[in-house]
Formats: sequence, structure tokens, C-alpha cells
Amino acid sequence: MIYFLLGVLAPVFLNILHMCIGIYITISKGSVMSLAFSGAGFFTKSISMVFIMYLGLDVFSLNFKYFIPLLSSFFLMTHFIEAFVIQHYIKQNVQPHIQKIQIK
Repeated sequence: MIYFLLGVLAPVFLNILHMCIGIYITISKGSVMSLAFSGAGFFTKSISMVFIMYLGLDVFSLNFKYFIPLLSSFFLMTHFIEAFVIQHYIKQNVQPHIQKIQIK
């Protein structure tokens, strides 16, 4: 059960939370602020992943052969989903005169 909580639900919840904040920033503040949030998000998500690894390996003494691949794969999968969703909202938020000059 703890493998599921820390290896699956923790990275999914972390990336959903980050994605909701990223969508809000993209819609309300624009794509430049979204880029700045993505840069800051790299730092916060890295610290969070190290903390989740610490909890799993040191506090709960989980087997690293199972826990690290589980955590990494779900973290990477949700990170890709988050990137495509944020990219969709960035494309929707582009001003019309900039859309005219973009190469499609």
C-alpha cells in the first residue's frame, strides 16, 4: 500500500497540483510568466521528488529496486501529460496578430 501511495499517488498529485497552477498562470498572466513558472517548477518538483525518495527509502525502508522505478516512471509520465496540457493552453492564449505571423 505504501508503494502505491508514495510511488504512484504522490507524483500524480504533485504534478496535478503543479498543472492546475500552471494553467491558471498561463491563462491569467500569459505565456512568459508561464515559462518563468515552469523554470521555478523544475526546482520545486526536483526538491519534492528527492523528499519523496527520502520518505520511501529512509523513513519507510522500501525496497529501492521496486520503489525508484515506480516513482520515476509515474513522475515522468505525469510530467509529459502536464507539458502537453500546458502547451495547449499556451497556444490558446497567443494573441491574434502573433498567430498571423507564426509558421504553421
